Amino acid sequence: MSKIDRQKILDVLDGYDKEDITIATLGSHSSLHMFQGAKKEGFRTAVVCEKGREVPYQRFNSADEYIIVDKFSDIVNEEVQQELRDMNSIVFPHGSFVAYAGLDNIETIFNVPMFGNRDILRWEAERDLERKLMVESGIRIPQKINNPSEIEGTVMVKFPGARGGKGYFVASSPEEFDQKIDAMIQRNWIEETDIKDAHIEEYVLGCNYCVHYFYSGLNDEVEVMGMDSRYESTIDGLTRVPAKDQLDINTSPSYVITGNHPVVMRESLLPQVFDIGDKIVEKAKKLVPPGFNGPFCMQTLVTDNLEVVVFEMSARSDGGTNTFMDGSPYSYLKHGEPMSMGRRMAREIKNGIKENRLEEIIT
Repeated sequence: MSKIDRQKILDVLDGYDKEDITIATLGSHSSLHMFQGAKKEGFRTAVVCEKGREVPYQRFNSADEYIIVDKFSDIVNEEVQQELRDMNSIVFPHGSFVAYAGLDNIETIFNVPMFGNRDILRWEAERDLERKLMVESGIRIPQKINNPSEIEGTVMVKFPGARGGKGYFVASSPEEFDQKIDAMIQRNWIEETDIKDAHIEEYVLGCNYCVHYFYSGLNDEVEVMGMDSRYESTIDGLTRVPAKDQLDINTSPSYVITGNHPVVMRESLLPQVFDIGDKIVEKAKKLVPPGFNGPFCMQTLVTDNLEVVVFEMSARSDGGTNTFMDGSPYSYLKHGEPMSMGRRMAREIKNGIKENRLEEIIT
């Protein structure tokens, strides 16, 4: 199926009442601060939510309109799309939206205006494209191992898509790789056909900082909005066990993200942070125009020689943005007022309407 014609999206946008725009998204992931931020900027909000999972949006009074569906993937059904268009909706994408709607559907049949660049979402999901963008940007990333038989030291193994760390594991030999792959298959985390998609890279030892950026297409400027680190299931649980007892626990550590906490980085490292953001934005403009448009995240490790190494990226609002719903130290430095990522996204929409440039930031 061919990609949806951009002009078709712009025709929908052209028919909208710009004085009555609704900010909509799937009720999951990082939607609460998107709704809160949209309301702060004067927009109505609409949540597409599975029946029974609407409670947070009711209790926090964050959604004005509810579209209740049997399953999240129903957001791509034509009747749901029409409801969204009838409300003059602009959809804010996030990880759950991409996962449940499906990349193929977003690219081909989801005919509702979205904030940002829908084409770049695939560059996050497919490891080869993600690596191409980072390599050609000239930023430091872990060395890739092309075949499990080439494992000679500690490596991290990942699988494609927005999996929230599920299925990641560490191995130090081809034999350990095979053992852990077999264990994952037995747990139904992957299929045997998925093995060929395993991405193997050097294990970089360092502290985790996920840097949340916002690229303003209207201002042609990269902003650092906040940073977080992650709580990751059994790997963090194991660190609470005395070292002498860890070997007695018969489990393979997993890296499933269960929560996030805000962090700030050593100030002398910030030049590297801005350099990474600037480089990847400029390269993305050329490889997948218009590139990053709105929020994105670079997941990094900082080594003991104070090098910032990027190991993964999110090409949309990342879950860690939940840590600064009322703003972060960095967004406050930039904007001088409480500024969540959701509010920054909504403000870009508001400015696009005010400057009659909304079509530049919508796909």
